[in-house]
Amino acid sequence: MDREPSRADGGLTVGPLTGTDLAWVRRLFTRRWGGTISVSRGVAHDTTALPGFVAHLHGEPAGVATYRVADRECELVTLDSVREGAGVGTALVDAVVEAARAAGVLRLWPITTNDNTRALRFYQRYGFDLVGVHRNAVAGSRALKPSIPEIGLDGIPIRHELELELPLPPSTTE
Repeated sequence: MDREPSRADGGLTVGPLTGTDLAWVRRLFTRRWGGTISVSRGVAHDTTALPGFVAHLHGEPAGVATYRVADRECELVTLDSVREGAGVGTALVDAVVEAARAAGVLRLWPITTNDNTRALRFYQRYGFDLVGVHRNAVAGSRALKPSIPEIGLDGIPIRHELELELPLPPSTTE
């Protein structure tokens, strides 16, 4: 493997998302989310064009995170683990936090939908705080990505975008 992992732990490695990962990422996003376009706060993102990180567990792809940096903020656009409970999501967020800090970012924020209770649990346990409920925002997202289903995880209607935040204060050791 020609990547330099940013984290190695019990067979888990995380490295930058590269062109060699894109076929797997496309298949994953198409299978799980109906394509490679992700919509948040009224903006459609081509997730295959964003920077990110890929996790491998014992040499096999196990997860991906993509992000975008603008105005000293970093949106965590996607976070997907195919091996829940193995530390993949945490390792990927750790890598994004590290990249965001290096870029001088002061705030890391993901958007999830109201049905995604697993994501809400994960983010809050990681240290993110719920800072916004964008009521009925998914209706606008469907205009950009019609494949967003009406009913989501656990049979919950998908209606709202939930915004979480992890403040990234400047390092005091510089």
